[in-house]
Amino acid sequence: MRVGEGDFLLGLAGVSATMLGTFIVGVFFYIESGLHRRMSGSVAADRYLRSGMRWVFAAYSLPLLVALVLAALDPIWGTLTFIVLGLVLVLTSIDTGRRILMQGGSGLSRAPLINEWLTNAAVLVAVVLPWLIGGWVPEPSAFIPSLLIVLAAGFASTVALIMAEFDATMAVTESPDRKPVDPGR
Repeated sequence: MRVGEGDFLLGLAGVSATMLGTFIVGVFFYIESGLHRRMSGSVAADRYLRSGMRWVFAAYSLPLLVALVLAALDPIWGTLTFIVLGLVLVLTSIDTGRRILMQGGSGLSRAPLINEWLTNAAVLVAVVLPWLIGGWVPEPSAFIPSLLIVLAAGFASTVALIMAEFDATMAVTESPDRKPVDPGR
């Protein structure tokens, strides 16, 4: 069975929307739980975490919105949408890169540091790939590899953020001078 380009783009938008929605729900539960106040390793790590969350929002938004525009409108609008959201993603990549390089930026985990380098490389590839494949005004199919790369990078960043929080939780629970935490707080 062969899937058409428009159907694939709409499916990709659906996957991205699902991941974005799930991430938003997870962030709200995390903030509401108060874990971010107890688990934060430092101010720099907390700022990196917030910056990383902004990056993930941008990463999931790019394939969602670009795929929808490419499926519904002329290719020029998809190109313009990709340029604007790609610029947002590059700027948030610079911000997260700057924050992780600060003293204590990665907290107690190596996952964010490794993820930062890999996703920054993925973003650079993703923002130039449509023009390498399709010329000045790429066809919608030229954007598909970039959208998949950004979606995968967003998923990898989500995993890295979760693993960093698990590492912080483990550090707190293994601390010899740990005080019991009131579960009602």
